[in-house]
Amino acid sequence: MSGMDFRSDTVTRPSPEMRRAMAEAVVGDDVLGDDPTVKELEAAFAERVGKEAAMFVPSGTMANVCAILAHCRPGDEAVMEEGTHSFRYEGGAAARLGGIQVWTFVRKNGVPEIEDFRTRVRNGRDPHQPRTALFIVENTHNLAGGRVVPKERVDAIAEFAHERGIKLHVDGARLFNAEAASGRTAAELVEKADSVMCCLSKGLGAPVGSLLAGEGDFIQEARRARKALGGGMRQSGILAAAGLIALREGPAALAADHTRAKKLAETLAGLSGFVIDPAEVETNMVYVGLDGLSGPAVVEACGARGLLVLAVREDLLRFVLHRDIDDEGLERACEILREIAADPSLKTGTDAGRGASTNDDATWEPS
Repeated sequence: MSGMDFRSDTVTRPSPEMRRAMAEAVVGDDVLGDDPTVKELEAAFAERVGKEAAMFVPSGTMANVCAILAHCRPGDEAVMEEGTHSFRYEGGAAARLGGIQVWTFVRKNGVPEIEDFRTRVRNGRDPHQPRTALFIVENTHNLAGGRVVPKERVDAIAEFAHERGIKLHVDGARLFNAEAASGRTAAELVEKADSVMCCLSKGLGAPVGSLLAGEGDFIQEARRARKALGGGMRQSGILAAAGLIALREGPAALAADHTRAKKLAETLAGLSGFVIDPAEVETNMVYVGLDGLSGPAVVEACGARGLLVLAVREDLLRFVLHRDIDDEGLERACEILREIAADPSLKTGTDAGRGASTNDDATWEPS
């Protein structure tokens, strides 16, 4: 049966080609700088996003943390939208590991306005205040439903930042989803950003790894941060070999994920108890509200039928499309959701509808 795990695109499994490449990878010691497969991957990513250099790390969180530590000093401040991964889902790493303060703003659609940042730039001459050192933009924005931040907005934020001596980092965990949806290349989307990260282990399909790119001096400083975080890996060409395939072949498959996400949203919009506007689905994520249904109860009922989804809140579910879900898997999922919508026992107020537990955003990481 086709896959029906919609919890995240992190659940993708390496292809047979990736497994062969991993087994046959030429390796060295990456901490000493002589793993040829890692170096090839880093060079390929830097070229793809139009930056001078890149660094391979185990996770997207580590890539973001390395960027923050390289751009900021202890006591500095980073500014970002409150749903951004670096604020919500990285364990307070900026403060815990770097002594860096974070100031957030609310922008529910995930697309920051210049004014959001303008009102949070500190007076750097005032010793009572932290220095504003870094802006962070997440593209696509997960908690805003996989929303794309347009190139024009990223460029404007970068220009505003640079006029004030502030750096811009783009959390591009799903950067190539933004590329597929916007028609702009990844390099165009981050042209004016000082740094960008991207996960290989989400929709691109690699088993492990992320990349951070920027100017050469920045990457050298980021390598120091990676070492301090314990992220230096030795014969990591085994992982980079799969990453090369993911980077080369993965982006071309993302548009199909977006098409399936839109079809899922259209199906859900027609079902009782599910609340969604399909027009708001831009990439591979489908967030759907619940009216008269309990999130945990729906998750449990879906799971019993082989369909895996996440309850973000009691009244909100998230579905993520990815390479392991084909048309057959999507159609089967839609059949199950039609069954769920028609099941009176799952309405709130019934024993089943009360559910046993919830995966709220205090207890899970919606990567």
